[in-house]
Amino acid sequence: MAERLLPENLNFDGPFPRLSRRLRLGVVGGGRISVTQATAARMTDRWEVTAGALSSDAARSKARGVEWFLPADRCYASFEEMAQAEAARPDGVDAVMITTPNHVHFDAAKAFLEAGIDVLCDKPLTNEVAEAEGLEAVTARTGQVFAVGYAMSCFPVIRQAKQIVADGAIGKINQIHVEFMQDWMTPEDVADAPHVKWRLDPKISGPTSCVGDIGTHAAHLASFVSGLPLTDLRAEFHVCGAPKPLEDTAFMFTRYQNEVPGTLMATRLAPGNRGGLRLRIFGNEGGLEWDLENSEQLKFNRFGEPDRFISRGHGHGIGPGAERLIRTARGFPEGIIEAWANLYTEFAMAVAARRDGRDLPYGWIEMPEVCDGAAGVRFIEAAVRSNEKGGAWFKV
Repeated sequence: MAERLLPENLNFDGPFPRLSRRLRLGVVGGGRISVTQATAARMTDRWEVTAGALSSDAARSKARGVEWFLPADRCYASFEEMAQAEAARPDGVDAVMITTPNHVHFDAAKAFLEAGIDVLCDKPLTNEVAEAEGLEAVTARTGQVFAVGYAMSCFPVIRQAKQIVADGAIGKINQIHVEFMQDWMTPEDVADAPHVKWRLDPKISGPTSCVGDIGTHAAHLASFVSGLPLTDLRAEFHVCGAPKPLEDTAFMFTRYQNEVPGTLMATRLAPGNRGGLRLRIFGNEGGLEWDLENSEQLKFNRFGEPDRFISRGHGHGIGPGAERLIRTARGFPEGIIEAWANLYTEFAMAVAARRDGRDLPYGWIEMPEVCDGAAGVRFIEAAVRSNEKGGAWFKV
């Protein structure tokens, strides 16, 4: 009898179920974000890290593997080798997370998809629209699960905000404003840091730095909560600090479906802002406001009524879709690691369902998928073209 990972009598109204075993996760890329994501994946109790291509240098990959407690024969010098070897093993990885610099995403994701291994890839999905659409096509052809690392959409109160909008509680949306402000590029010598150099190298980071990295988070979050795709934008890129080959700041006017106007701002030179991702959506009956640095609270207003503050925790107005992602009781804080863990939880459910040959009901999981990643790359391309044309409007 084939292995079953999900319970037969799955309750789609309750919390996410335990699986019959932990899924096996591979890691491609050994930087800081891989450690964060692995920590989050383990937190779910649905994943164990069993293999990795942690460096393109074979000796360094094995040395890093020791730090990850990986067996030497499952520490690979390339993602190509890893995809082939793990696909051939009876205990090979069920899925892989790709946390390399941007220019590797396409080739790595394609190799694992074609090897029959599900993928969770960091964003931006690729550096070119053609590559992003290529990954969409490979995913459709192979039937694999492909998730994208827009973890900001996985905070419980963000899921609650999405439901409030969908229920019509703020009425017809009339404007959307989103910003992501950080301060870590303020020092004049920041470009010399090893983890920064590749982010400013167009051959690795693509045609943008700030927009591709944090601007895509802002664009995805605005569309995710509002339910409205971004249709047009006009953008201006700036280097506000020390000279750099790519922008550290961008300002945009945006338009969403139904001609809804908005703004999007992203910068890494805003002293005092560490995780300054802020979303505001206003309708003809009310509005919503959320701030990453106060991520457990959502401000919800109905015009003419007192403001309401919805906090993360069981009950007290939190709907079932958001409650499935809550780990601790109200009053005990959760944060970005838990948001990543929520993404890996939903990824686990999707991977298990595919392996069981089961269809999941619409809306049970809402993780960002390959189509969302491709939308982010189209957003980047439109912003680049708009900036090159002096801030002209461009279709996304």
